[in-house]
Amino acid sequence: MNSDLLQAIQANLLSPAVLFFLLGVFATLVKSDLKFPEPLYLGLTIYLLTAIGFKGGASIAKAGLAAVWLPALAAIVLGTLVSLWSYPILRFIGRLLAVDAAALAAHYGSCSAVTFIAATNFLKSVNQPFEEYASAFLAVMESPAIIVGVVLGKLATQTPGEKLGPMLKVALHEALLGRSVILLVGGLMVGFLSGQPGLETTAGFFVAPFQGVLALFLLEMGMVAARRFGDLRKVGLFLVAFGVTMPIVNGAIGVALGRFTGLSLGGSMLMGVLAASASYIAAPAAVRLSLPDANPTLYLTSALAITFPFNITIGLPIYFQIAKWLAGGAS
Repeated sequence: MNSDLLQAIQANLLSPAVLFFLLGVFATLVKSDLKFPEPLYLGLTIYLLTAIGFKGGASIAKAGLAAVWLPALAAIVLGTLVSLWSYPILRFIGRLLAVDAAALAAHYGSCSAVTFIAATNFLKSVNQPFEEYASAFLAVMESPAIIVGVVLGKLATQTPGEKLGPMLKVALHEALLGRSVILLVGGLMVGFLSGQPGLETTAGFFVAPFQGVLALFLLEMGMVAARRFGDLRKVGLFLVAFGVTMPIVNGAIGVALGRFTGLSLGGSMLMGVLAASASYIAAPAAVRLSLPDANPTLYLTSALAITFPFNITIGLPIYFQIAKWLAGGAS
């Protein structure tokens, strides 16, 4: 492990966002009575998703659609492919039930908004520029992988004579019109239509408090993740290995695809982070409705207790280093 990577990991671990996450983990492990009310958690989620979409839409208006459409299309394809190649690995190497393999594939093909935010914070901390409209990739990458995972699950578990249409209708509705997608895409459209003037008039709410809200949210996520640590015994060594190895593989592919579509070093890292992350907001809601037989211990523990902590502590510096390597050491 070279010195640049070690320094990046150290800097990331000492960032306020990660420290608040670790504080949440500590509070749970020592059995503190610290707990967020559900309405507060929901409010923080709504704020973060709306702010991400809104700021991304304003950035798209500034950059122009011509600069965005190709990497956005690549993000859609990437999310779909991650689900497609994750499924046979989980099904035939991990020997999971078909419905569980499909559920996990949906989670890993989709993406984590909070991991994305942590990645933008990391890039700012190392003074690395990136495309501000990259949140558009987050918005379009949420749904396709969920749809693919649900279809794979329904096809694998379909009984003779069962109609696939009604269940797919439910899956499409949740994947395309669920809370997180509506907030991200809706915020994106509002930001795009109102442009920079709209962003300037709301900066006091959507820009200035953003980092503080994120810190509180990550404090809660640390507690949520720590409560899942006990389930690690149930998911087995394979899923632990999958939850760490696949993000690195997917992240490297995402970074390479970002460079291929013309993104900067920082932008290609963000594409890699999206490919490496696993959804724990949109995907669980869709899977719970469409694949009720899937075991939530497997997909929630993998996404929340393995991949999410790995990404925001160690994964981000790794993806940044991969982006630097592919850029030939450019800054």
